[in-house]
Formats: sequence, C-alpha cells, structure tokens
Amino acid sequence: MKNTARLILRELAILASALLALGTVVPSAAQAQEKLKVGIVHIGSIHDAGYNQAHAEGVQIMKKNLPNVEVIQVENVPEGADAERVMENMIKQGAKLIIPASFGFMDPALRVAKKYPEVKFVHPGGYKLAPNMGTYWASTPEAFYLMGIAAGKTTKTNKAGYVVALPISFFLANVNAFQLGARSVNPRFETRVVFMGTFLDAPKEAIAANAILDMGADVLGVIVDSPIAVVQAAEKRGAYSIGYHYLGVQKFAPKGWISGIAFTWGELYTRFAKQVMDGTWKSEALFGNLSSDYLTISPFGPAVSADAVRMVNDTKREFIAARKHVFAGPLKDNKGAERVKAGEVFPLQGIGKMDWLVEGVIGQPK
Repeated sequence: MKNTARLILRELAILASALLALGTVVPSAAQAQEKLKVGIVHIGSIHDAGYNQAHAEGVQIMKKNLPNVEVIQVENVPEGADAERVMENMIKQGAKLIIPASFGFMDPALRVAKKYPEVKFVHPGGYKLAPNMGTYWASTPEAFYLMGIAAGKTTKTNKAGYVVALPISFFLANVNAFQLGARSVNPRFETRVVFMGTFLDAPKEAIAANAILDMGADVLGVIVDSPIAVVQAAEKRGAYSIGYHYLGVQKFAPKGWISGIAFTWGELYTRFAKQVMDGTWKSEALFGNLSSDYLTISPFGPAVSADAVRMVNDTKREFIAARKHVFAGPLKDNKGAERVKAGEVFPLQGIGKMDWLVEGVIGQPK
C-alpha cells in the first residue's frame, strides 16, 4: 500500500510539472471567484448632483472596492411596469443583486423579487420586506437639526426657506428638525416651507426659491431629487444654501454654501455585494444614523464661523451618544397646539406619523 501511495504521488508530481511546462496555471481563489453582476435602476439622471448621483457614485465605489463586481446601470426609468421590465432584463443579463433606487420602485421590485427568488434586492427607503428583498435608509432629522444650528448662526435676516417635494411626514420631520436646531441658537429664527408637488421640476423650484428670497430669507434648503436649481438661485442672490443627498453640491454654490446632508452609499453597497457573493446576505431593514458610514455631513462653507462648526460637532456627538433628542418637549405646532409635553420625547421611530409643523415654520402640510 505504501509503495502504491508513493507511485500515485510521483505520478501527480510528474503531471503537475508537465502542466506547468505547458504554461497551465491553476487559478487562485480570488481569480476563480465568479463575478457578481449588480443592477441599479435610477428614477432620474445620474448627473443630478442629488438623489440619483449619490446612488450612482455608491455603486462605482462598490465596483472599485470589489474588482469582481460588474454593474448594469439604467437611468431615467419611470415607476411601474417600465421599472419591472428593466429589472427583469438585468436579471436575464445575469444580475444577482438589484438596487431599485427609488421609493416608487418598491412594489415593482417586490413583484420581480417574487418571480426570481434566487436574486437579491435592496430597496432604499422602503417599508416592505420579502425573503429576498431588504431595505435601507438613514434617519435624517438629527442631521437636519445640525443644519439648523449652522443656519441659525450664519443668517443675517433670521429667515430661511425650504423647497420641499411633498408634505409627507418624513419631510415635515426634517423641516421641523431644521427649525428646532436653528431656534436652539437663534430664538428669532423662522422657516418658510413651499411644497412642489413633485420631486423634480427645476423651473418651478427656482421660482419658489426666488419667491422665498423676495420675502427676506437669506438661507435656502431643499428636499427634492436635485438641489441644483435651489442652491444656484441662492448663490445668484447672494444668499446662503444647504444641500441634500449628494456630497458634491457645494460646487454649485461655493460662496454662499453652509453645509449639507449627504448619503455616501459606497461602503454599504460593498457590504451588500460581499454578502451576496459569500452567501451571508439576509433580508433586513437597515436604518442608519449619524454614526453610520452612509450618512454624512458635508464640509462647511467659508461663511460658517468656527463657533458654529464647534456647536454642530458638539451636538452631533450628543446625538450619537443618545444624550440629546431632536423632538424633546415641550413642543407646539405652528398653530399653537401642544404636540409634545415637557419631559417627553417624540421618538424618531414615530416620525412616520408626524403631520404637523413646529412653531416658527410658516406653511401648512395640507
């Protein structure tokens, strides 16, 4: 038996030598790993300096981090049946991870996920799960509160304006948080809010921005897909601006830039892809915060004082440590009704039910 074993080993050694002589190379584990195809569907342009560009740059960072990942990307896809067709086409091309990157893609993605249980889906901002579909987003009121501190310390007129897509609870909560942050450092501060009725209408957004500036505001914020129209309107009028969604908005308003709230999805997308590749992915609802690597405060502009930056950073640490809460009572709405009693806190987990605006915000959700 020993002689037989020796003969087998010798033959294997001879075979290996022959293969090497012929130039045959046994691939490493990394080389042998099958490529992962990731499909991402965008509702708008990936050059919007906003919602869509943040997602697009996230997948590019994922691709850089993971050379074995291939990205299939389609932009300007309407919600509904078109989105389903695009996702199915991606799957037919071999995609095993799909990112339907719009809130309105949630139900279409669920329908496609049911048809293709072997494909994984991750949906931003959604609230429905499936065995092969998870969700992800980040809690933003704390970040908006920080923007309010910076605005309250920078304004000269004590007036700001927010151009907002729709009067839904999460957006109301963000405007409320901004106003509360500003009032914490500037009791005379007020915020006027205008609702667009849509996520993208640049001409209409510019008109709204200029109307708010005409009323005396010198700070403009924005909650629509692309912040370009609003921050540029502020810049042209010598006003200050605050960005949203994308880290690179400052280039559109360099002089009046205060700061912004950005989603930096790259490392999260890298984790998703790794989990699909190694078989550890699971359906879950991820909801990050200021300590997460995908919710970022943009660099501050030249108009923001060192004292304001210090206050923002100190408050950020308080939020992360859970020593401070955005919606701590007593709080009244802008009609004078008490909404949160002294000693109580309106929880961030409950902002889906926030249908009111705080004292100092001019405008109505309905």
